[in-house]
Amino acid sequence: MAALPSLRQLRYLVAVAQHLNFTKAAEACFVSQSTLSTGLKELEQTMGVQLIERDRQNVSVTPVGEEVVARAIQLLAGAEDLIEYTHHTGHAMTGTIKLGAIPTIAPFLLPQVIPMIRQEYPDLRIALREDLTANLLQRVVDHQLDFALIALPYDTEGLLVKELYADEFWLTAPQGDPALQEEEVTVPAKMAERLLLLEEGHCLREHSLRACRKKEVANADGLEATSLLTLVQMVESGLGITLLPEMAVRSGILNNTHLQARPLSAPAPKRGIALVARQTTARIDEFLAIAQMIIEIHWHVQKKTQAQSVSGKSAR
Repeated sequence: MAALPSLRQLRYLVAVAQHLNFTKAAEACFVSQSTLSTGLKELEQTMGVQLIERDRQNVSVTPVGEEVVARAIQLLAGAEDLIEYTHHTGHAMTGTIKLGAIPTIAPFLLPQVIPMIRQEYPDLRIALREDLTANLLQRVVDHQLDFALIALPYDTEGLLVKELYADEFWLTAPQGDPALQEEEVTVPAKMAERLLLLEEGHCLREHSLRACRKKEVANADGLEATSLLTLVQMVESGLGITLLPEMAVRSGILNNTHLQARPLSAPAPKRGIALVARQTTARIDEFLAIAQMIIEIHWHVQKKTQAQSVSGKSAR
């Protein structure tokens, strides 16, 4: 049987690839630099290939080393999931869950989800992190997060994905704006130059462009927002119009403004809200429970909205 690399050696490799510095990598692994260097040399001998290039000034990862690093990260995450599995066997819904969420979901959904988790599972603690989708997914892969709340479509290959519900886009503009006066609300080409978007890196930007059937929208003034709150303030200042997720509108993001939001005409463009984890996660019970909670919360919001709509029509 061929010799196999140890998890310790793989951890040394990943640390060097992340820091590109042997001293910092050794500190991150809590070992001496000589121990780390010896471990890497043994790993390369086991693999039969060079993984790291190093001279007095620079450290780099070879092309084959990059592929080994990617696979090592998955192996290390799987090993940690294995340990978590044994620790949590018979103790589901306890301990701490590290949950990430993108900025266009976190402030609108989590205030409803977290209290429900506390009430239903008092022994389960939630540690939160808000970040962009790419960063959250990498943290899930690296075992720094257990789950992440993201918006689809997005590349989630190799991950466990539970689609929860669809979140439609609403056209948002100052009251009386011509864009809101049509019987069927759309984002016509002639208004595309008025469309304000989030800055690069936010998946909502790509989703908004897809809703407009455009690859890019060039705003004459180059104006872009860093958050939905900033986007709302820019629209209220008369700088343009925008698309907001329904969950943000329902959460009251337009309260105390002079803006109005209307759903886009059918078939309305939408994004998919999803919960993501590693396929090897040891917290599958918690994953399914949190997913179900979010689905139920959305269902209750929809029922309440329908009831209010019916009540409003009856009053008229």
